[in-house]
Amino acid sequence: MNYPEQYSLYVDLVEKTLERLLPEQEDLCPKETGVIPAHLCESMRYSLLAGGKRVRPVLLLAACDMLAGSTEQGEVSAAALEMIHTYSLIHDDLPGMDDDDYRRGRLTNHKVYGVGHAILAGDGLLNYAYECMLADALRWKDNLENHVKAAQAIANRSGVAGMIAGQSLDLLSEHMEPDAQRLGYIHMHKTADLLTAPLIAAAYLCGADEEKMQALSRFGACVGLAFQIDDDLLDIEGDAAQLGKQTGMDAQRGKMTWPSLVGVDAAKARSRELWDEALAALDVFGDAAWFMRGFAQQLRERKK
Repeated sequence: MNYPEQYSLYVDLVEKTLERLLPEQEDLCPKETGVIPAHLCESMRYSLLAGGKRVRPVLLLAACDMLAGSTEQGEVSAAALEMIHTYSLIHDDLPGMDDDDYRRGRLTNHKVYGVGHAILAGDGLLNYAYECMLADALRWKDNLENHVKAAQAIANRSGVAGMIAGQSLDLLSEHMEPDAQRLGYIHMHKTADLLTAPLIAAAYLCGADEEKMQALSRFGACVGLAFQIDDDLLDIEGDAAQLGKQTGMDAQRGKMTWPSLVGVDAAKARSRELWDEALAALDVFGDAAWFMRGFAQQLRERKK
């Protein structure tokens, strides 16, 4: 099987799992406990099922395969990661954050459902992600501890010392003079943490040793940092129609970015270095890393 076919299989699995975990609801005021009200569910599904490459859940499933583990045990954790990622995008787009009107080529959640309901949709997806992971962990009693560790890894890297920390400092740093240390912290936590989380979660689920755990952590960090630099470059040089969102917004908001710190050419050079480091981190896995190598190559060549 080639890379595009395998990627498609992973995405299909993610989509089916998301649909299974968050089906449509009909009752605005459910009579049963544990049922999501219809309007809240609709707004959650609007953003969660809006498409996209499903990068983070694909990473988790691919890491399970690379480690000769069980993708079945990783399905719910992968879907939960997409819920967490989607919640972060809904909140990013709000007027108090990036104030964006479009995401993936269509109106952002708050433009369709209003700011209040968009906040609740994001809150709902974040909390529901943990509900799903904890319920799923109880299904795998023989591997319960590793499921809990996987959920903890995802929580840590998406929480107040992870992605949220990066987002917080990103907001505080608007219109400030670019600083390498501060920018590195922002990128590591705002972006790289949620790309490392699926890899570490998969490592726990599969019982990987410390050497492989460290290799996956390094791969995720390098991919995340390079991905963010490339994203900043796309905001300068990208095509808005292809990207499905407005370009030139970082400069308007006074965002601290790698191009603003070192210039476009140096940012491109740093991105190339990081992609090379990411590929080198996979050496420990040998031929089993064929999909991860393809993943890194495709991501570094993206235009949107």
